[in-house]
Amino acid sequence: MIVKDKVALITGASSGIGKAIAKKLSEEQCKIILASRNVEKLKEIQQELKSESIVIEMDVSQTESVAKGFKKAIAKFNTIDILVNSAGVMPLTYLKNRHLDEWLQTIEVNVKGTLRCIHGVLPYMKKNEGGHIINISSVDGKEVYKGGAIYGASKSAIITLSKAMRMELSPDYNIRVTCIEPGTVDTSLRNTITDEELLNDKDYDDESEPKLEANNIADAVLYALSQPDSVNVNELLIKPTGKS
Repeated sequence: MIVKDKVALITGASSGIGKAIAKKLSEEQCKIILASRNVEKLKEIQQELKSESIVIEMDVSQTESVAKGFKKAIAKFNTIDILVNSAGVMPLTYLKNRHLDEWLQTIEVNVKGTLRCIHGVLPYMKKNEGGHIINISSVDGKEVYKGGAIYGASKSAIITLSKAMRMELSPDYNIRVTCIEPGTVDTSLRNTITDEELLNDKDYDDESEPKLEANNIADAVLYALSQPDSVNVNELLIKPTGKS
């Protein structure tokens, strides 16, 4: 796929990885659909983009919000060639502390939100007989640790989902699917953790851990998108140097 002039919808585009992906693809002259709950932040980011773009308020945890967002995107650009499922939450918590609302919200956003967006984009990619869906998962979907049970389960679901998507969508509709699994990235994602015991645990030392930059993940997205149509980059596991 030549990314120039393609239409890319990016969820979670108001910060972190989503923001970096939007800026990277804009530099390559993609038409950008910025999607997030934070419209004001999206408007600020839009001013930095180098290609045609639109801002869409979208809460991926709400089916109606996602449907309205896709309707607005299609009204502007008529199609969507690329979907990047980047919206996510990461409220790590020990199971014994029973943060049920956070557990359910993690599944609502990370898993159900991805499904809502796939549901929204498929009619256009099927019609076009082509497209590329990028699912941002995590190394935590493969490597389990204390405190990461729910988050890891949500990201493991995305890895499995991506495999099945390739089996079902690629042969009949030429839709490519890439699952990107970053290690720790220097973003604000972990700022939502409320489990005080976890935060105070000496085994949980986020500050000293090597980290990737959001731009590293954006580079990986561009790499996957830039391959010939006959090539599907199935998975990319990306870790900072120094992490095994």
